[in-house]
Amino acid sequence: MSSSSKSIIMDERAGAEIVYGSEDCYRHSIELLEELGFPKGVLPLQELVECGRVRETGFVWMRQKGPYEHFFEATNTRVSYGVEVTAYVEKGKMKKMSGIKSKQMLMWVPISEMSIDEPNGNKIVFKTPVGIGKSFPITSFMTQEEKDKFLLNKNKDARLIGVS
Repeated sequence: MSSSSKSIIMDERAGAEIVYGSEDCYRHSIELLEELGFPKGVLPLQELVECGRVRETGFVWMRQKGPYEHFFEATNTRVSYGVEVTAYVEKGKMKKMSGIKSKQMLMWVPISEMSIDEPNGNKIVFKTPVGIGKSFPITSFMTQEEKDKFLLNKNKDARLIGVS
């Protein structure tokens, strides 16, 4: 890595809140996903060693011991997570993501953005750097507890508006 690359990374991380260790990083990553409105299972990173966040810019990173591949059964998708995953975050959106690739056909395609569709928030949209996107039901990335709560709330909403 060149010295100019190192200074850009250091500048990007200036003023960051950083946590270390598997348990603290896991808790930090779950809190971040919940705060942004994403389901807990959308970033199933393993053996986290460092997580950081710069609240002023929205920059976050999560570093794990090694790369990790995960198969999402509900979407029939294999996803690869690098040693470090980075993004700029805001409510309902992660953009300028790095370190995540999805296997499409026989190719690994980088994922640069994920967002929750509005206004009802039933789908998560993933985009590549060239803007091509694919959406999946938000429930595909939820824990069972999250699914139960989500479906209960949807049923309550339907009853309130008179839909059965």
